[in-house]
Amino acid sequence: MRTNEQFDIRGINHLALVCSDMKRTVDFYSGTLGMPLTKTIDLPGGLGQHFFFDVGNGDMLAFFWFPHAPEGIPGVTHCANLVGRGDLTTAHASMNHVAFNVPLEKIEEYREKLVAAGVEATAVFHHDESEQGASLSPTDTTFVRSVYFRDPDGILLEFAAWTRALDERDVNAEPVRAEA
Repeated sequence: MRTNEQFDIRGINHLALVCSDMKRTVDFYSGTLGMPLTKTIDLPGGLGQHFFFDVGNGDMLAFFWFPHAPEGIPGVTHCANLVGRGDLTTAHASMNHVAFNVPLEKIEEYREKLVAAGVEATAVFHHDESEQGASLSPTDTTFVRSVYFRDPDGILLEFAAWTRALDERDVNAEPVRAEA
């Protein structure tokens, strides 16, 4: 396991996203996904709200609601498609998706719970070292299993479970420099 020699970073304190309706967001994240609402803030001057949800391990997922925020644009501000159903490209500096770490043995059960709650969810993907990068069944190189779904604003979410520990063999691609 590699360690950070520069900073003592202990995980994600919170990831702050923007929603179009805070009540609908609370209903989805606390109601459907069961995440406890841990902090609510009314921003000064009627600027909106900022709410925090506990995602486990001391980490938080937060949402801003701004009454005059522009609409999101699928394929620019967030993914236009679910994984396996089209292009996943988003703009530079956008947030592509949020992956929640879940127990490996619960992936299928959690997918079924999402579907039962009326949430459109993908099949279970087995991310691997194949040419396609994933399969609908496990392979010898599977390293994570995932189910993808969206929140009410179209934000792409993932339940992900590592199937093995990652090591130095998993860092095997050179970073690409964008052409000017």
